[in-house]
Amino acid sequence: MFTVSAIDPGILEAVRGKGTDVSGNPVERSAAAGGEPLRCCLRDAVEGEALILFGYEPVLPPSPYREIGAVFAHAERCAGPAGTGYPEQWRGRPQVLRAYDARGWIHPATRVHDGSDPEGALASVLREPAVVRVDSRNVAYGCYMFTVTR
Repeated sequence: MFTVSAIDPGILEAVRGKGTDVSGNPVERSAAAGGEPLRCCLRDAVEGEALILFGYEPVLPPSPYREIGAVFAHAERCAGPAGTGYPEQWRGRPQVLRAYDARGWIHPATRVHDGSDPEGALASVLREPAVVRVDSRNVAYGCYMFTVTR
């Protein structure tokens, strides 16, 4: 059993409120073309929705593996994810399952899955005792999608 988590709502509110990301860069505002992966509610955007694009640094312990990448979210607070399971709209998408240990270092259990059995792929990675979290990432761009914990 595992839990899927979106970006923390407090972090999103801080970015929306300040209008800058973790690097101090201005948040980019736009209307969705449709299909943008929203990290606030773990679904694809619908055409016309108000979005923000900003640099996000997943919360990890200090380590050489911390990184910042661009993510989309709703421009205003939303209801968040529909649940704590694998995002329904993202089934079938190949993803990188980046495993981390307690130090925040990438674990060798990291793998690419083809999208056909995301729960099975995640269960396989989480079977490794030293893995404390898995970040799902976009295969093409490497962008953070969501976090999975036991």
